[in-house]
Amino acid sequence: MHRFLYLASQSPRRRQLLTQIGVRHELLLPEAHEDAEALEALRRGELPADYVRRVTRAKLDAARARVGRRKPAPILCADTTVALGRRILGKPADADAARATLAALSGRTHRVLSAVALWTGARRLEALSVSHVRFAPLPRAVIDAYIASGEPFGKAGAYAIQSALAGFIDHIDGSYSGIMGLPLAETAALLRRARVAHDLNE
Repeated sequence: MHRFLYLASQSPRRRQLLTQIGVRHELLLPEAHEDAEALEALRRGELPADYVRRVTRAKLDAARARVGRRKPAPILCADTTVALGRRILGKPADADAARATLAALSGRTHRVLSAVALWTGARRLEALSVSHVRFAPLPRAVIDAYIASGEPFGKAGAYAIQSALAGFIDHIDGSYSGIMGLPLAETAALLRRARVAHDLNE
């Protein structure tokens, strides 16, 4: 039984979710010479599910390379993307991009795809969560205020499910934790397969 794992993610939400289910973890973050953003670059014609799986695998490979002489333990990586049909809505580069993304989501249903990959020390285990989220129409003033708060930046789809914009979400079909960035049901299933200790472990 593994007593802890390495989390290769800078997301405080993923740390919070792991803590919620009782997983001890240490951060395994990109080093100064690594171009973490390059791993998330889109490829022409790539479908959202293929994209999020590829990025997660690339993050896991990079994390495995930086373990070095640390104590052996499983490594967990995840990535989340937002999609309208085949169109991937990534992290907005600026206020104009955030405004365009939120306007596109307004009054429509989109998908949130979260891929998880766990290196056990001998093999890679993977899972994918797909959720559907529908926004009510977003008034221009609401979009402007949300952008002014700074919340859209650094987030796929230019929003966070646990933010003030949640008041405009009409319907969710899927995993709330997956929309936050780490689907707990799928992650817990991988942890059980890899024999990583956590609350309610079988």
